[in-house]
Amino acid sequence: MRAVRFQGVGRPPMVCDVPKPDVGPGQILVKMGGAGLCSSDLHLLHQDFGLPCPFTFGHENAGWVSDLGAGVTGFKEGDAVAVYICWGCGRCHNCQQSAENYCETAGLGDMGGIGQDGGMAEYMLVPTSRLLVPLGDLQPRKAAPLNDAALTPYHAIKRVLPYLHADATAVILGIGGLGHMAVQLMRILAPVRIIAGDVDSIKLAHARELGADYAVNTRDADSAAEEIRKITGGRGVDVVLDCAGVQPTFDLAPRILKANSQWMVVGLGGGVHKYEHGSLPYGVSLTLPFGGTRLELMEVIAMARDGRIHVDTTEFPLEAAADAFAKLEAGQIKGRAVFNPELV
Repeated sequence: MRAVRFQGVGRPPMVCDVPKPDVGPGQILVKMGGAGLCSSDLHLLHQDFGLPCPFTFGHENAGWVSDLGAGVTGFKEGDAVAVYICWGCGRCHNCQQSAENYCETAGLGDMGGIGQDGGMAEYMLVPTSRLLVPLGDLQPRKAAPLNDAALTPYHAIKRVLPYLHADATAVILGIGGLGHMAVQLMRILAPVRIIAGDVDSIKLAHARELGADYAVNTRDADSAAEEIRKITGGRGVDVVLDCAGVQPTFDLAPRILKANSQWMVVGLGGGVHKYEHGSLPYGVSLTLPFGGTRLELMEVIAMARDGRIHVDTTEFPLEAAADAFAKLEAGQIKGRAVFNPELV
């Protein structure tokens, strides 16, 4: 079967022929309908995380059950499913609360698409049915990015809901795959003023279409900080949700946060904050939420099924991997790029 493979840091993604996986006891083989391309996939190409290679890319995955291993119950062949992004041990305290994203024993390299074979292929082997969530009538190629692009900001926003009151202001930095979902979710979950920040005017216009109250170009940090301060009457913002995590957004956030506020970093862009007394207003919490729970994925899928949120997607065949990765790195993807194995 065809698969988009990680060959090592500094090497481009490769479309390869690999054996179709055999299904063992307790495992499920999923015929892929869609696999999202995330900025995290770019980071794998440029930064050494110590992951084994090669492996198949793709941690935002959805498709149809193709084959069931011995002992698997609750699913049948043909069922449309999403593959939960976070593969925990299933036994520790956090996993038992559905929070496999904070598994006490699993590491970064234990995820499908990040260290283990993911879904940028014709088929994907899932180790346990615990990691599958039914999609109902959602199309897998449309639902695949929900596993990260929607789940991650949803989890982050839920963690700071007490700060998102009717007189609060939230800034969402980076209106890409994560950010365009964050705007929609923030609009649904909280009665706040939403400021979208990005360096791309097209993405800012997209944010306004999705429900942002203000759109601020952050290319000039001084002007952006002044404009955001003006919007908030000089008080600063209650929540910064950084969906980029690059150095410019790390530099901007401390300048716009108010006292007793929340700085949530969900983008993995490599930004650094040098903490020292006075580097942040008093009472600010800097948090690094990761993924979301399986239960939250069920909730995100329910919102998508009801039409309350949607992922803007651009589809690519597996053979166009190099082109898709290049377009994402150049900032030319609106919403999310999705690999559809049925395209040629």
